[in-house]
Amino acid sequence: MKGYIQVYTGKGKGKTTSALGLSIRAAGAELTVLIAQFIKAGEYSEIKALKRFSDRITVVQFGAGRFIKGKPSPEEIAAASKGLEFIKNAMKSNEYDIIIMEEANVAAACGVIQTKDILDIMEIKPDNVELVITGRGADPKVIEKADLVTEMKEIKHYFQKGVKARVGIEK
Repeated sequence: MKGYIQVYTGKGKGKTTSALGLSIRAAGAELTVLIAQFIKAGEYSEIKALKRFSDRITVVQFGAGRFIKGKPSPEEIAAASKGLEFIKNAMKSNEYDIIIMEEANVAAACGVIQTKDILDIMEIKPDNVELVITGRGADPKVIEKADLVTEMKEIKHYFQKGVKARVGIEK
């Protein structure tokens, strides 16, 4: 199967949800998936759920688990660098059919990684691996190089009425 490069970006809700849905569909088709999470750390509801598919879906976190305001810390940069190396090695291993770089666009926008890092990974992607890159603020160069780009556009969100993130829905 030929693998393509997909980018899910935009300010609307649904980027991670789309990538996770794709990973579950792939697991159902007996494909193997690596989800490399940048920025995030901790036991989110999706992490708990994906453990049920651990024979097909591997989730690895390379973040400090907090919003980055201002200049990223050396620990955040180091964790993201480990993530980039992990992904490069995973691509060479031929172990995964799909590799998802979750929140990589945000990581680049915050300076935790560089856009060049994402472009380099896009360049070395084997033909048989599907690469999915999520997160708002995708760089135009990443968008240009991708085969499929979906922009999530927020029309209306109950957060604007003071509704906090709910377990099982937003977190």
